[in-house]
Amino acid sequence: MKLNKKHIISWALFDFANSSYSAVIVSVIFPVYYVKAIVGNESGLGDLWWGRAISISMAIVALTSPFLGGIADYSGIRKRLLFFYTLISISAIAGLSVLGKGMVFEGFTLIVLANIGMEGGLVFYNSFLPVIAPKEYHGRVSAWGFGIGYAGSIISLLIALPLIKSGKFEFTWLMTAAFFAVFSMPAFLFLPSNFKGKFSAVKAGIKGFSQTIKTLKEIWGKRNPRRFLLAYLIYEDGVNTVIVFSSIFAATTLKFAHEELIVLYLIVQVSALIGAFVMAKPSDVWGHKNVVMLALIMWTLVAVTAFFVHTKTQFWALASFAGLWLGTVQSATRALYTRFIPKEKEAEYFGVYSLVGKSSAIAGPLVFGYISTAFGSQRPAILSLAAFFLIGLLILRTVRD
Repeated sequence: MKLNKKHIISWALFDFANSSYSAVIVSVIFPVYYVKAIVGNESGLGDLWWGRAISISMAIVALTSPFLGGIADYSGIRKRLLFFYTLISISAIAGLSVLGKGMVFEGFTLIVLANIGMEGGLVFYNSFLPVIAPKEYHGRVSAWGFGIGYAGSIISLLIALPLIKSGKFEFTWLMTAAFFAVFSMPAFLFLPSNFKGKFSAVKAGIKGFSQTIKTLKEIWGKRNPRRFLLAYLIYEDGVNTVIVFSSIFAATTLKFAHEELIVLYLIVQVSALIGAFVMAKPSDVWGHKNVVMLALIMWTLVAVTAFFVHTKTQFWALASFAGLWLGTVQSATRALYTRFIPKEKEAEYFGVYSLVGKSSAIAGPLVFGYISTAFGSQRPAILSLAAFFLIGLLILRTVRD
């Protein structure tokens, strides 16, 4: 297989496109807007509704991903389905522009649809990688997508900044929808067309589900992979909850302005990238398990320290430090998992890894939301995340690398 530049560029541009959603809607601007302006967060009610939206949407994606993966592999209509899921997400993002104060359920419904469209579509997007690039190029092409996606996050936030400063939030959501739509267009124009599959969509989905169950049973029968995935499910839930609530915590508890949140996000992204590169060699030398455990200890310290933070300066420093370990825990975890994969079963095992990863964004946001509401403060909620890191750490200790 030869590299087709048109395929590679259009595939990477889709990552560039959807990163606008990840940055503007999930991580930085819309969460704060929804929690404070739409719901009201004086008693933690906004946290509860945001936690519900993320948890329910990710639960739906996790439950359906084995079927979607089967359809992507066997039915031959992955491009059509990628377009369908992307259209759902973009339409829901654009719909956010009509929200006003008190439209809690409408905002909840739209963000659930947007997240299902985005995360569900990634199943089909990722399945294009082995189709457009030979195996020896998978790592490089994947990294190119990641890199250009990072650029998409930065550019979309910089475009959003003047809109936020002038209070035009509805145009911010429309801009994000347009950004997503325009830069995803090359993928639908130039990626390989749908092919005649071996099975109908329904039969392909059932085959994908049965294959996932078979692989899960195989892993469950092996002590170390089983314990690793259980640890990963728990501590990654803590990491994902920090990602979706960090901006809300900074805005609600520490009174960060929207412009400050954007700069904070950019700094964390850069520090995460630095952490991943700096700890790459130590991960090979010290052992991936030891590096993951060190990262979880640091994440525990971050959660505990956040409970006591009272100034913006303190939070700037803490967020930069946390970012270093964000990149580390993600890269070292993936490297550690490869130790448990039998030869020629990479796709099946990484399918389960992806399923567990999507499932690890369900419990944490709900726990954060309910604790914040129960105590009327986000500080006990942020402290509770330390339990996810500690429990994951204790289980990981029992895994033989």
